Amino acid sequence: MTALEIIISASLLSAAPLIFTALGGVFSERSGVVNIGLEGLMIIGAFTSIVFNLTFSKSLGGWTPWIALLAAMVVGGVFALIHAVASISFRADQTVSGVALNFLALGLALFLIKKIYGKGQTDTIKEYFRQIDIPGLSHIPIIGPLFFQGVTFPSYIAILVAVAVWFVVFKTPFGLRLRSVGEHPMAADTMGINVTKMRYTAVFLSGVFGGIGGAVYAQSITLNFSSSTISGQGFMALAAMIFGKWNPLGAMGAALFFGFAQSLSVISSNIPYLKEIPGVFLLIAPYVLTILALAGFIGRAEAPKADGVPYIKGER
Repeated sequence: MTALEIIISASLLSAAPLIFTALGGVFSERSGVVNIGLEGLMIIGAFTSIVFNLTFSKSLGGWTPWIALLAAMVVGGVFALIHAVASISFRADQTVSGVALNFLALGLALFLIKKIYGKGQTDTIKEYFRQIDIPGLSHIPIIGPLFFQGVTFPSYIAILVAVAVWFVVFKTPFGLRLRSVGEHPMAADTMGINVTKMRYTAVFLSGVFGGIGGAVYAQSITLNFSSSTISGQGFMALAAMIFGKWNPLGAMGAALFFGFAQSLSVISSNIPYLKEIPGVFLLIAPYVLTILALAGFIGRAEAPKADGVPYIKGER
């Protein structure tokens, strides 16, 4: 039971940022815009949240991480519009634009950190998302210790948001318009749907969720910002989205799987069987499992038909 408690708690902690970011990818790619820039969106979200946290922690106290999260949402959304302008308005190659966004985010963040703090990384924040026991629920026999002890609020908020996003995408008029734009933009345009507006909205939302993912990761796991704060988590979120077949609930399930893989290197010293495995193998486990998951399932997952295809009104 103790081993299971440690595994589940660590997995939920690692999975939350991936869930948020993968949901952002679902919005973008369901609209027909490939977003390889999820890594960059997480980087800019992590950077914004840590700088905001360090700047305002004395005046905001315990509310600092939550308000820093809001700041990361706004900055992430605005930053994603760079990708939207390049790929939607100027019809640039969406893969190249996304990769450029990743490089721009890291370079810009490190440049600003050097200018603001005079060194390559920030100080450690004092106000962060702490692991707590959920009142009432943590006392439920068996289930309580497993799922409601030693967890952070963003972990469960991420799961609830995934369900909400699934409802929005598949059960609302907005979701129907979003999916129609990603499947057949010309038909959607004929029905009076503004394809450009929908795609801009979707890419903006991918930035918002990517910013949340980066902020949650930085404020619950690393607690500072440096060049290695976000090191592949955005690509794991992208893989989770594909592994989950562009479905919010599928993406959440895949993110939980990758979160478990990420947590192995952290919890191995506390698990009897894992502590015998060399640490380097556990460190590379998330990346190996990501490759294996995509190799095994990408052939069965079909992207939206217009994914990656630019559309200009009036063109056929």
